[in-house]
Amino acid sequence: MAEIINLRLARKARDRAAEKARADAGRAKHGRTKAERMLAEAEIERRNRTVDGARRERPDPEGN
Repeated sequence: MAEIINLRLARKARDRAAEKARADAGRAKHGRTKAERMLAEAEIERRNRTVDGARRERPDPEGN
């Protein structure tokens, strides 16, 4: 005799598995590791220092 299954539960399990696969694909496509984030932040800081160092007029530290 065949095992009786609840179609509602089977459908929900199928949908959950599909959503998990979609989420995993999105994480792989858009996610970055901690090392990648830190590298990007360091690069931004380096660029800011380079731009600030190339200014012709330096801001007055006393605000005058």
